[in-house]
This record gives sequence, structure tokens and C-alpha cells, in this order.
Amino acid sequence: MFSWFKKKTKPSEAPPLLTDIHSHLLPGLDDGVQTYEQAEEVILFFQKLGYKKLITSPHVMSDAYRNTPEIILDALEKLRAYLASRNIDMALDTVAEYYLDEYMLRMVEENQKLLTFGKNYLLFETNFINEPLNLNEFIFKANTKGYKPVLAHPERYLYLQNNIEKAEDLLNRGVLFQINISSLTGHYSKNAQRTAQKLIDNGWVHMLGSDCHGMPHAQLVAAAQSTRHFQKALSLPLLNRSL
Repeated sequence: MFSWFKKKTKPSEAPPLLTDIHSHLLPGLDDGVQTYEQAEEVILFFQKLGYKKLITSPHVMSDAYRNTPEIILDALEKLRAYLASRNIDMALDTVAEYYLDEYMLRMVEENQKLLTFGKNYLLFETNFINEPLNLNEFIFKANTKGYKPVLAHPERYLYLQNNIEKAEDLLNRGVLFQINISSLTGHYSKNAQRTAQKLIDNGWVHMLGSDCHGMPHAQLVAAAQSTRHFQKALSLPLLNRSL
């Protein structure tokens, strides 16, 4: 039986989070920052929070953002050059946040180049309402191709909020979970906040990410750091620390 009751805990003595693995900081590629100045403001804010490395993750969506590895990597080099010109010391890398649709499934099937991080971690998201019909098929094919699928912000999907057993099923299929830090503030919804807390309470969180699109999100990350469940999450064996 799951233990979801609330109780007071002491602040975590685990080391702070130094690497963020989900953000939208390459200017103009998606619905994140649009200028280098906006990216600089966010990056300096994360630096003040103690972060040493940011792995940004622009959207790849067939009907909105058809970013390719070449486009994304070129944007990364340009942002790195801009930061160097401003004498800003922040390690910066990139992956992509892939939207699960037929376009993505075809990329996996055809062995097209996909941007991953760490030990071939593949960050993906789905629609927020209904479980995709091809979700299990995608997970199976991604695993057989050697990828380790990482589901971005599982706490935000209604089909998981209403069926926590489905979350356990995805874990058993080899999916890793990355929750958004800002979910712990209730920013997205109370249901998303409660689901994030349940995932942390059950130890079902493998990575934390900011999902930062601009300064408002960055400020939510700062606010979340004082919450009990953020401190509890830091005590988990988060993969952020090996990236």
C-alpha cells in the first residue's frame, strides 16, 4: 500500500542540485526565451541559485517546432559564444524535448539522429489529457534501440493524475520520471502538485528539471526550493548528479 500521508521532515542534508536537465533557453527555437538577453538573465539567475550546468531542451514537435539536431546544436554554439563574450561561466549543453507523435515514432523506427543526454537518456512528452495509443509501442521501440526514455513532467498529465497505477506501469516498462520543480509550488495546478508529491513520496522520481521558459519559471524554481517535498526529493538518488 502506498504511503502518501504528510508528515514534517527536517531539511535535506543531501547536496544541492547543480545540474538542470530541462529548459528552453536557446533563443527563438520554441516558446522559451526569444533573445540572448533573456537567456542571459535566466542563466545568471540560475547561477545565483548555485547551478553549475544547464542542459537545455528545445521542443521538437511535428506541427509546431520542427527543430533538427543540426539547428539545435548550431543554436547551442551561438549561445555559448554569447556567454563567453559576456564572461559568464556556466556549462551549457543541449538535448531536445520530443513530443510523442507519429513523427517521433518514425524517427525512432528509422534510426534518425536524436539528441540524448547522459547514458542515452531520451527526453519526451505526451499530450496532457489522454494516454497516447502508441505510448507502450514507443517505449518498447525506444528501449530496443538502446534509448532510456525519460518522461518529462509526468505529474502534469491528467491520465496519470487520475491513475497512479499507470505511473507504476510505466516505471516497470523502463520509463524514468523527471518532475518539474515548479510543480511543487502549485503553479500548474493543485492536482499536478499533489501528483508530484506522491511521486516523490514513493521514490518514483529520477530527475528534477526546471522546464524554464523565462524568468517567471526561474523564480518559481527559487520559490520551490523551500518546500518540504523539494528537500525530500534531494534525498533521492537523482540522476542530475551524474550528468
